[in-house]
Amino acid sequence: MIIARVVGNVVATQKQEAHEGKKILLIQPLDLENQPMGDVIVALDAVDAGVGDRVLAVQEGFSAMTSVGHVESPIDAAVVGIVDMVEFA
Repeated sequence: MIIARVVGNVVATQKQEAHEGKKILLIQPLDLENQPMGDVIVALDAVDAGVGDRVLAVQEGFSAMTSVGHVESPIDAAVVGIVDMVEFA
């Protein structure tokens, strides 16, 4: 799992059938200081996140597929939570 910020939306006139009605987001992974880290990732939205939200995402295929309820769907990454706060002990 990674923490990321939603930086944009993907608009597609045609999608794989299982993805119809689902939002596709662009997410920027963040480090522990909330700074951008690495490349922007395309992820299917499972929690109705929006641009600017800090989110929790999975990047493993089976985890991403099951989080959106389509275990036979071609998904590499999915947004599975919206992060309200991160606390270090």
